[in-house]
Amino acid sequence: MAGPAKVRVMLWAVDPPDDPGAVERAYHEISSKLVGTPGLLGNTLHRSAADPSRFAVVSVWASMAEFNVWEQGADHRGTTSPLRPLQDPQRPPMIDIEIAAYGPDGPFGDDPPD
Repeated sequence: MAGPAKVRVMLWAVDPPDDPGAVERAYHEISSKLVGTPGLLGNTLHRSAADPSRFAVVSVWASMAEFNVWEQGADHRGTTSPLRPLQDPQRPPMIDIEIAAYGPDGPFGDDPPD
């Protein structure tokens, strides 16, 4: 894969029983503030098909270095605070580094598969 590897950050959240829609509202509030953040390629909100009160938030970063700069920056905690109390305590956030990717026409990137 050419260039720095993309990074995906996944965190899980749960709507409180007395406030359905809380996760989606927090997601939109945070995402609107993150528009234009250097290195952030985008993010998505996913609802569980099995349990509509459970969600995953996935952000995609251009590189680990750019994610680390943002995460260690002064604005990180304040910007993401609306979602923090809704995070699923049973599922810690996960950070992964993309090492390979395929699309409808085969592998992405300049390097052929082994």
